[in-house]
Amino acid sequence: MAVARKKKTVARKSAVRKPVAAKKMFSVKTVKKSSNPLGLEKKAPGQFDTLQEIALAAHRKLPAPVWDHLMGGADSEMTLRRNRASLDALALRQRVLVDVRKIDLGTTLLGQSLAFPVFPAPVGGFLSKVHEEGGPAVARAAVSRGTTAFIATAAKPSLEAAQAAVDRKLIFQLYVRGDRTWIEGILDRVKAAGYAALCVTVDRNYYGRRERDIVSGLPVKEGFGDQTYQASLNWKDLVWMKERVGLPLIAKGIATAEDAELAVEHGADVVYVSNHGGRQLDHAQGSIEVLAEVVKAVGGRAEVLADGGVQRGTDVVKMLCLGARAVGVGKLLGLALSAGGEAGVARMLELMELEVRTALGLMGVTSIKQLGPQWLREVPVLGTPSSVSAYPLLEEAVRRSALQEDLLRSPR
Repeated sequence: MAVARKKKTVARKSAVRKPVAAKKMFSVKTVKKSSNPLGLEKKAPGQFDTLQEIALAAHRKLPAPVWDHLMGGADSEMTLRRNRASLDALALRQRVLVDVRKIDLGTTLLGQSLAFPVFPAPVGGFLSKVHEEGGPAVARAAVSRGTTAFIATAAKPSLEAAQAAVDRKLIFQLYVRGDRTWIEGILDRVKAAGYAALCVTVDRNYYGRRERDIVSGLPVKEGFGDQTYQASLNWKDLVWMKERVGLPLIAKGIATAEDAELAVEHGADVVYVSNHGGRQLDHAQGSIEVLAEVVKAVGGRAEVLADGGVQRGTDVVKMLCLGARAVGVGKLLGLALSAGGEAGVARMLELMELEVRTALGLMGVTSIKQLGPQWLREVPVLGTPSSVSAYPLLEEAVRRSALQEDLLRSPR
């Protein structure tokens, strides 16, 4: 008996462990090992199976300041979070016992057919920061998936190179950085290059205070040329530009019914709802929050596009339900280009198409033409919306990275 008790006592003592400091429990080596749980370095860009993997791969590759530039917003980033929160505040209704073996995702934009209603939005100079080809790579990826792309004024190597890279007419996005003589030169180049339409961004009269960039010291300039020309832009200028270039006009950055009405009155063929991904006016409404009022104000007199926080196929479906003809992806484009260049963008679009098709099939919808507000219901928002909250695995990776940085900075 005594021996047995002694053995039990020894066993109990051997099971007791002294407290270990947090720094020892979570060594830098352990954190590094767990930061890539999916073995992403073994996958070619075209072999990513999910959008989350693309986002994770980009997070691993990009330096912290560049990551923050891509994923951050202006000031307190409230508009950025509202983009996500307003999408999350809508639930999809579903019907069953519908033959959904065939689903039509096709749409048109200014008479040009799109295989599915998603396109790369203009993201300016960021393209050249993460990929040597920039605009041409995005153009080829988009056209390979049967859609179009918006090529920004700041895209490298040139607006001509992007259009020349494909056999489909793209859309040029303009920032005004000079007087009318400067604008005439750009518009003549756009027309000669063969673009399908001119998109004028109208919500950049001042450059948003993107404090992540300011704090990190990332050398991101407000833009080339003279910003005051953009600040002086008015509706008459848009009328003149459309007449000068002789192409359909897209007004990008519309966020109210009043401006949607004015855009149509001044000749806009497309009204593009956008808040610049939450990177301009802080404490604005989310894009999808204003989409319905814009569509109502337009009243079918122009086509409507939208972007803002779109990172899932279900996000696209929700915007289509509220009247968007097609939906742009900006941050997701940056993630895909960072993760795998042209192949990464093509795969991102392919996965987005798969997500849209899957969502419609599960809703019992056989064509995007059937979508409307009746498919949506307002619901409480779960969790804390952010630029990474659509991807739970990415959220975990970001937290692990933050922990690793804390461990590296803490005294040993």
